[in-house]
Amino acid sequence: MPSLKDIRNRIASVKSTQKITSAMKMVAASKLRRAQEQAEAGRPYAERMGRMLASLAANVAGGPGGPRLMTGTGSDQTHLLVVMTGDRGLCGGFNSSVVRETRRAILRLQAEGKTVKLLTVGRKGRDLLRREFPSLIVASFEEVGKKRLSFADADRVTAKILELFDAGQFDVATIVYNKFKSAMTQIVTLQQVVPFAAPEAASDTATEASAVYEFEPSEEAILADLLPRNLAIQVYSALLESAASFFGAQMTAMDNATRNAGEMIKKYTLIYNRTRQASITKELIEIISGAEAL
Repeated sequence: MPSLKDIRNRIASVKSTQKITSAMKMVAASKLRRAQEQAEAGRPYAERMGRMLASLAANVAGGPGGPRLMTGTGSDQTHLLVVMTGDRGLCGGFNSSVVRETRRAILRLQAEGKTVKLLTVGRKGRDLLRREFPSLIVASFEEVGKKRLSFADADRVTAKILELFDAGQFDVATIVYNKFKSAMTQIVTLQQVVPFAAPEAASDTATEASAVYEFEPSEEAILADLLPRNLAIQVYSALLESAASFFGAQMTAMDNATRNAGEMIKKYTLIYNRTRQASITKELIEIISGAEAL
């Protein structure tokens, strides 16, 4: 049975941990608000860009000389998975859920005879996937948006994707990330970005929209210019969603940890009081027994 000193040390240790988790919860909450506002503000632009490109693509679909970012390479043998996680832990299942879904996608594609390559954004995803698939990682990024996430961070990731695509390193690229729904809920999402995949909502109206407008210069020239920009926008949108999801998951995890620490403090305090009471009772019994013996 632990001594009173040991129990006091445990209580002090848990109280110190509680102070840390409480401070981390407040920091995550303050960062979550800004990240959530950025993610929600970026959604309409990314969605509108997708609808506009779907309208343009409807006119050149099946035609010769279309941009490779839209038509693809004519094959889907090699897949690039762009995995977005955090650089730090203490965020519940945020990182593990993305890695778990990535592992499923890798095994599924490999079972179909496909070649898989990985581009990781975030230290945790890289470290977890490197244990099982070290040979698949072709590039990695760390500390993306460490101070504040900006479009320049998305440009760096996009430039690497385009470099690999131009070098013929892959045929299909898919982003795997957590989409922010609420502080307690993040949805693991797989979004194909190369070749361009028209949003479902846009595909229904693409034919009507393409019959109304005349484009100058040609649709092919506009798509050749807009498709790389759209790729950067989709990457940026995924980074914003991932950042908001990270802070939401961290805030929730630290809130749970703070509450658990409080429960442990109550438990150890009760044990301490009972142990102290038993010790006092034992001493009284010994004193009384000694007095009676005299």
